[in-house]
Amino acid sequence: MRVFLTGGTGFIGHYVAKALLNRGHELHISTRHPEKIPSLAEAKGVSFFQGALCDTDVLQQAIQGCDACIHIALGWGETPTTMLKNDTLATATLLELAANAGCEKFIYTSSTAAMGQMRPSMDETCVNLPVDLYGATKAAGEAYVLGFRRSGMKRNIIRPGYTFGNPAFLDGCSQPDTRFKKIAEAALRNEPIHIIKNDGTQFIHASQQAEVFCRLLESDLNEEIFLALGQTWISWKEIAEQAIALVPNCKSEIIEEDLGWSDSPMTFSVRKLSEVLGLQFDSRPFISPHIQYYLDMLKK
Repeated sequence: MRVFLTGGTGFIGHYVAKALLNRGHELHISTRHPEKIPSLAEAKGVSFFQGALCDTDVLQQAIQGCDACIHIALGWGETPTTMLKNDTLATATLLELAANAGCEKFIYTSSTAAMGQMRPSMDETCVNLPVDLYGATKAAGEAYVLGFRRSGMKRNIIRPGYTFGNPAFLDGCSQPDTRFKKIAEAALRNEPIHIIKNDGTQFIHASQQAEVFCRLLESDLNEEIFLALGQTWISWKEIAEQAIALVPNCKSEIIEEDLGWSDSPMTFSVRKLSEVLGLQFDSRPFISPHIQYYLDMLKK
């Protein structure tokens, strides 16, 4: 299958690109920085098209001849109007371009942020209640994807949770969030590790996240939404404890700020991911190696 991929040089995107190539798919990747990951640019079956999400002519050229579109890139903005222009409008435009190019499938990368306000039961049927502009643009993108029924494309949505991992390629990148790195750095320097009491999430490794994209791409599903997270809730305290254990004779102490968060965290249901796509993920085996990655990097 020839797949058009936006955001292919970003963190989740380059994991998805690697997984698709390993499965024999051909890639057209649009990016502002095609030189960002040289080993991906040199891989067999990859064609790069340089441009931003708002460069319609580039997107139109890149998507020609593709069987499917996976939209991962985010167009950022600091105000409602810039977010609307840079991301929501870009998603709507890409939907039209994909349909006009004859794409059979379209996968939109949303986020758990589209759901926003946490409630006792969080699954794919919950009404979106975004609490920031990022969540708002993702919720809007979902609405356009689901509402574009006359296109004839199979359109599905993935809502990734906190995704982490070492670079997929040696010259690739890790997740943009820096909390793993800051915890490793504090442990290496024997400094206090500051966390929020009862803070954590259902971490998912980027290779597991990429498997969700591949499984959905190769299915015949349509108009489905999947929460893509690990099964187990893991606290940042546990991650800090693992970092301390990895540093010989570490004298760091964990300092918890109590914001009144419950000892019983609210979680997202991953039942649909298991029952429909047959996927269940445990991210724990990846956490210590990821901390070690930062420890090794910081020692250099």
